[in-house]
Amino acid sequence: MVRVLDESCIRCGLCVPECPHDAVHVSGELGRAVAIAAEGTGVLILETESAAHFYPLTPEQVINACYAAGFRVVSRGVIGDELVAAEYLKLWRQNEWGTMIRSTDSVVVDAIRARHPELVPYLAPIATPPVAEARYLRSLYGDEVKVVHTGIAASPGAPEIDAWITFEDLTELFRLRGVTAAAQPTVFSRLPQERRRHLSTAGGLPIALLEELRQASRRFQKIRGLHSLPALSRAVAVDKIELGFVDILASEGALDHPLSGPRDELYWRRSVVQSTEPPRSMASVLQPGIAASVGAVFDIKPRSQAADAAAVQQVLKTVGLGPNGRPWDCRACGYDTCREFAEAAALGRASLKQCTPYQERRADESQREAATDLLTGLATFRVLRDRLTQEVERSKRSGERFTVLFLDLDRLKEINDRYGHEAGNDVLRAVAAEIRTAVRASDLAARYGGDEFVVILTRTQQDGAERVAEALRQGVEGVGQRLGYPLGAVTVSVGIAEFDPGHPTTGDLLVNADRALYRAKASGRNTVV
Repeated sequence: MVRVLDESCIRCGLCVPECPHDAVHVSGELGRAVAIAAEGTGVLILETESAAHFYPLTPEQVINACYAAGFRVVSRGVIGDELVAAEYLKLWRQNEWGTMIRSTDSVVVDAIRARHPELVPYLAPIATPPVAEARYLRSLYGDEVKVVHTGIAASPGAPEIDAWITFEDLTELFRLRGVTAAAQPTVFSRLPQERRRHLSTAGGLPIALLEELRQASRRFQKIRGLHSLPALSRAVAVDKIELGFVDILASEGALDHPLSGPRDELYWRRSVVQSTEPPRSMASVLQPGIAASVGAVFDIKPRSQAADAAAVQQVLKTVGLGPNGRPWDCRACGYDTCREFAEAAALGRASLKQCTPYQERRADESQREAATDLLTGLATFRVLRDRLTQEVERSKRSGERFTVLFLDLDRLKEINDRYGHEAGNDVLRAVAAEIRTAVRASDLAARYGGDEFVVILTRTQQDGAERVAEALRQGVEGVGQRLGYPLGAVTVSVGIAEFDPGHPTTGDLLVNADRALYRAKASGRNTVV
């Protein structure tokens, strides 16, 4: 089957549901199908979605037209679903797998093979329903019979099927064979093939599997669309998470496929197809004694049996202990004890994201990291802004003044250029330490950015701030000498701004302190203004 995609689909490389419904144009192997019909011995697999495509023609008229066109047998597309559902049900009951990807969609399988080969070992060894049905029909009518598939769920290249055609191709085949479907009788002209279901839903999913599942199950994941493949690959191949039974299709069934028609007619198509569904069979619809191999060429990755003891201990160590020195055992993760959780995490069946105490501790650590400058150990700019706002409000309530010092190292760039940036970092750390020793516990020292620092002096008026600023200026000069730099190589300029709640300063306090700093630099640096 040849697929011609417009520019909106070139990025996909495959027929996927993310593409607009009108962007996919498909032509099948019509010439080969016409030749098989002309021989009068071919078998046609007609998918159930044909009821919506050929509406208002009845299914009986369409099947009669297929016989009139020359096909010997018309199979209704249910047998493949039944065969595949039976095999998936066996695997589901065995439960000997950690992750098994079930896909009856050749587009998904092709995408995994081409883009995510690491997922190939997890593909269930089950053929697609059309291939399984073709094998079944060959076992009934002989290997020499030629099989034509009509529908959307194509598996190009499968040796069991001699020709793949679309519903549009089938309409053209009728025209070429001189058959008018609308003129056919509305009752079957031949005894119809079995079309009831016993095990399967549409697409080959076992109905028993859905009945056994709870509303939310750790053993079953439903994915629609190829956009989730990268996340699935990471979860399975990198994070080693066992996802259970993963049902993935490129679209929400064949009726949601771009070739089925406009998306806004999806529910109309479903209602038409459902109206043609016969009652469910109480017994198997497969003919006994006929074995149809539905195995594919993939291996299933076996489930790990026991967690590594060292890995379990590492998880327990990471999770940590509660206030009483014992494991938390708070059950917030869904497991009864920390050890059970650690064993599941070591096997990839759980994540530290489930551990509430661990996440709370990480949140506290992250908050502390966000509040502290990593290089100097002083407060960050975010903490400075919050504290400054609080101090303004406190000053308004108490009537007490406070001041802000804005400090800027005068020649740090020269040190960086001459001695290297690591030498400059040493200067920043030493200056930060000098600032910490010069201020009180009630004050706040923060790194504003680069080589600039800000100090909030609580309950301190301008004359007191000037004394602190002068002490800092002299202390920074001493820092340079202690580090071995020439006199005057390490100096600082300081700007001071005061907040008086009785006479609020116009403008932002930091801006005012910064303006004072610029005046200090303009007056020759290494000074206080």
